[in-house]
This record gives sequence, structure tokens and C-alpha cells, in this order.
Amino acid sequence: MKFYSQSFLYDDPWSIVSLAYLLRYPNPYSTHILSCDVISRDITPAGTLRTTRLILKTGSLPRWAPKGMISRAESWVLEESEVDPLGKVMRCTTKNLDHVKVMRVEEHIHIRQMDNGQTMQTTEAMFLSGFGWGLTKRIENYGLAKFKANLQRSREGFFIILDLIRQSRRQPMTLGAPNSFLASHRVLNDGSDAGAPAHHEANVAGQPAVDTAPEDPSRSAPSASRSGVWSRLKSWLRPG
Repeated sequence: MKFYSQSFLYDDPWSIVSLAYLLRYPNPYSTHILSCDVISRDITPAGTLRTTRLILKTGSLPRWAPKGMISRAESWVLEESEVDPLGKVMRCTTKNLDHVKVMRVEEHIHIRQMDNGQTMQTTEAMFLSGFGWGLTKRIENYGLAKFKANLQRSREGFFIILDLIRQSRRQPMTLGAPNSFLASHRVLNDGSDAGAPAHHEANVAGQPAVDTAPEDPSRSAPSASRSGVWSRLKSWLRPG
């Protein structure tokens, strides 16, 4: 069994970061996500929003994998999240539903608001293989390495959505546009590139860490590529 832990510190308030996380698909860096569907959503007696989503992903096997190790490259993933708007905490758990004998991957996300108004996201992942044939450790090491390698692309896609939400708060949507950002952000799936806004990060295998270095103000200004994405979004939203 392998474990991984990572923490990020955002200057944005919890409400924006948690919303961006729920809206992270689709984006230009998530082409491996084939579908993402809500299968249940309800408000608990405690006043939290509980959502279950079913996600279909595709991937590839390493060259050393035995032939017929899995029957298909796609994998179904169950995502269960709970948002507490009063406590300003969001918890999310994802786990694969198939290929579990080859490797079971479980990821836990914890997003909470700090006392100073910043937002902390902690990610913990577990990789467990029951394949045998002397490949158990090799499969678990591959899963951990693949997860770490994909973090950068996941981060880039997340920051595109986060930046669009920031801009939408500064520039109200045009009248006549769709009444929810849930639909409007899908224009990003055209594959356009974008830079990531400023954030603080730490990346330590096996234990969470936080980098509290001061933000560089020069990195907060939207780049030309982000402005281009936002222009296309506004054009798409414009009625007529």
C-alpha cells in the first residue's frame, strides 16, 4: 500500500475555491474525463449539501503490464462530496469502481477556510493492489508515480476554472446568458491553453505541508491567454 499527501494554500476565499472544485470538469486539461454525471444530490438535516457523481475516465497501461491485465482502458469513479456552507468546509472522496483487483485508488480532498480568510486544500491518496504475480509493489509504485505526474495538469485545469470564477465576480454575466456557471464554463473544452494564477503550494510525499511564502503581485494579473479564454466565454454567453 502506498500513500500520498499534498496541501495547497489559496489566497481566494473558501466559497470560490470550493465552487471551482465542483466545476473543475470539463477543462482543456481533462481530456481523459469522458463523462461526469450527478446521480444524487440532497441537503442533509445539518444543512450541508451532499452530492454523488459518477465519472468515467480513460487511461493507459505501462509497457510492462501483462497482456489482458484489464479488459478495457476506461474506469468508473465514484465521487462523494459534502459541502458545509456554515462551517466553510468541503470534503470529497473518490474511488474507482472497477479494476479494483489490479489497483484500488482512493482520494480524499479537504477544503477549509483559514482564520486569515485564505483557503487550505489537503489531498490524500491511497494506492492498493491485490494483483499478485510478484507485481503488487510495482503496480502500486506505478499508480503513485502516475498520480503525482498528473497533478500538474489537474492543477492547470483547476486554475482555469478558478480564474474564470474570479473574473465572473468582477464582470457580471450579460443579461440573457445561461443562469448558471455550471453550463457556461463548458466552453473551455475547446482545448485552449491558459496560465495558472498565483497560489502557494507544497508537494511532499507521505505528509502534508504548506508553503506560506508571500504572493508575487505580478503573477495575479490575468495573462493574455486567460484573457482570450474569458473573451471567448463572454462571446459565447452574449445573446443573439
